[in-house]
Amino acid sequence: MTGAAGWHVVIPVKPATVGKSRLAVPGVDRVALARAIARDTVAAAARSTRVAEAVVVTADGPWPDLDARAPEIPRETDRKAPTDPEFAGSPAVRFVAESAPSGLDAAIRTGLATLDPGHPRAVLLGDLPALRPSDLDAALALAEDVPRGLVPDAEGTGSTLVTALPGVALEPAFGDNSAARHRELGHADLDVQPGSTLRRDVDTLPQLHDAATLGLGPRTAALLASLTPAEGTSAP
Repeated sequence: MTGAAGWHVVIPVKPATVGKSRLAVPGVDRVALARAIARDTVAAAARSTRVAEAVVVTADGPWPDLDARAPEIPRETDRKAPTDPEFAGSPAVRFVAESAPSGLDAAIRTGLATLDPGHPRAVLLGDLPALRPSDLDAALALAEDVPRGLVPDAEGTGSTLVTALPGVALEPAFGDNSAARHRELGHADLDVQPGSTLRRDVDTLPQLHDAATLGLGPRTAALLASLTPAEGTSAP
């Protein structure tokens, strides 16, 4: 859906075979879990009323459940980007292919390069399996009042969302202690509540536990539904 502000949101997604290397859940395939988390994040972003377009940047393609009919990548003519049947035909989701994984910030720059800087732009991490569209809506509404915005993760050191208004440069600085680096680049903390689903990214089992208490997206929840606490986590 196109929202009031028409935000264009870049979502970098690592190949599932290398993503979430610290997330080991007994009885659950890590690759399948990484893909489920990413797809739940993209689905939530696509349902945000303030998002005009979610731009998924990934070298992970084609996934087994992706539609082989792929749209052409803007500004490129020699490759096709993977797409997903669930999002096929949706104006809110576009896939951009990396020829090979090049790192988080490089992937983000690839996505940003396909966007018009005259639009409001944002970068959203792709590992927010409990994300609610309403929480993203609330943060983007706050971001309309500052040139550059920031949502720190639940621990307060990382970043899950950075934003920039039309005409304002957006330079990603993700990784360890990224919240401090983004502040140095002029990003102001948005008044997002500590318990917001937007702040709960997931890299470890305890973080997945915390996300489950907020309510996981359907794909992630389905993978964990048969588990018991004794097996490493509780079903949501």
